[in-house]
Amino acid sequence: MKETSNFLAIDLGGSSGRVLLGRWDGSHLNLQELHRFANGPVDVLGHQHWDVLHLWTEIKVGLRVYTGQFDSPLAGIGVDTWGVDFALLDAAGHLLGNPYHYRDRRTDGMMELAFQQIPRNQIFEQTGIQFMQINTLYQLLSMAQTKDPQLNMADTLLMMPDLFHYWLTGRKATELTIASTSQMFDIRKGQWALELLIRLGIPTHFLPPMVPPGTVLGDVRPELMTEVGLQQPVPVIAPGSHDTASAVAAIPGLDAHSAYLSSGTWSLMGVEIPEPIINNQVLAHNFTNEGGVNNTTRLLKNLTGLWLLQESKRQWQREGHNYSWDELLALSEDAEPFRSLVDPDSPDFLNPSDMPAAIRAYCRWTDQPEPSGVGAVVRCCLESLALKYRWVIEVLEALTGRQLKMIRIVGGGSQNRPLCQFTADACQRPVVTGPVEATALGNVLLQALATGHLPDISAGRQAIAGSFGQQHFEPASTSAWEKAFGRFSKLLDQGA
Repeated sequence: MKETSNFLAIDLGGSSGRVLLGRWDGSHLNLQELHRFANGPVDVLGHQHWDVLHLWTEIKVGLRVYTGQFDSPLAGIGVDTWGVDFALLDAAGHLLGNPYHYRDRRTDGMMELAFQQIPRNQIFEQTGIQFMQINTLYQLLSMAQTKDPQLNMADTLLMMPDLFHYWLTGRKATELTIASTSQMFDIRKGQWALELLIRLGIPTHFLPPMVPPGTVLGDVRPELMTEVGLQQPVPVIAPGSHDTASAVAAIPGLDAHSAYLSSGTWSLMGVEIPEPIINNQVLAHNFTNEGGVNNTTRLLKNLTGLWLLQESKRQWQREGHNYSWDELLALSEDAEPFRSLVDPDSPDFLNPSDMPAAIRAYCRWTDQPEPSGVGAVVRCCLESLALKYRWVIEVLEALTGRQLKMIRIVGGGSQNRPLCQFTADACQRPVVTGPVEATALGNVLLQALATGHLPDISAGRQAIAGSFGQQHFEPASTSAWEKAFGRFSKLLDQGA
């Protein structure tokens, strides 16, 4: 009988968190959800924050679920989260306030202010990162501008997964892939871009040491072991702590001719490359070079993904219509194709109070018919996303010189069959979907590599392919999608 090794992946997303058990028997990987909990912004005095103490409490609940159900010792624990957000600690290691949510409006105008001090191309030359006002760099710049007292009090800045790793082990460090989302990371040198921060008047004394993905940070603190019922020491391992880094690590068959698409609230579409590409073309298209696992770079575009649909669904709930996802997709099938299109990444959709109203307003502004009814709004969102993927994949081919023959979709959005088919049709490429739980699987994969249970990334991807099913979507050749892409491209030009 094969010996099974157990790993816990703590996967925190913008709307929910999970503690998952990954079981590796030497040839197959099994994943079991132990505990799921809600996450989301908390509005306080006009600002949006993360409730990290709530998240920490739920993480400990997940650990107790494991110890209550299983006698086997854990081979490892790792945390991955969304990017850009951070916590500040004082000299005693105590939290200074609730971390801000990336959609908080305090970063309005901060990119433009930064460009007045350092030209845009110089920031990009050092960091290679896509310009978004949510980036850590502009969050800190806003604090510096308002003379936020937390900056002077802070002894350590920890990105979100680093905070939970610290609470697990007592070790303060930042993992490379999550640091690379900050726009404060020198992607070529693999270290903090200190000169950039100094020129913007942002303190640097609180930046922690950096570690690569797959680093064993230390064992779970003894007092925490007692609290959650762990009987033996457990190593805590930094996976690809940025959730997309872990997701990409787990994609079976990812090669030089495949594009990946991590689909959820955000859509992250790109390719895995050996070195960053930093040139005027990448800058002009506002693509990003983020740190990957196994000494790779993820050249990608951060896109607003299912956010438009999620927020529309929330608005309809507020209005008394509690649609299920299946009901919304069914309604979209009856809606007129290509009636209305939007750029999902328009600033109009960053954080509106009423998403369907924002979509209708965008259509009025761009001289299109407004989507009439729930199904029309859903179809507008799905078709627009698929067309944005088409634009991204064509730019990726131009930037890399590669012919990208296939799109591999992972994450929750891979279960949205209409969107997957639309993506194949719009991009005129086969789409392969799965695994849905790529982020958690990549987290477990990195832990298994760090502890010697797997020899390399390739072996891990092969094991995932053999353990989880995938679905295939073939493109349907239609002139309607080509005509729609022509309209969509004009919308992008109009927005620019």
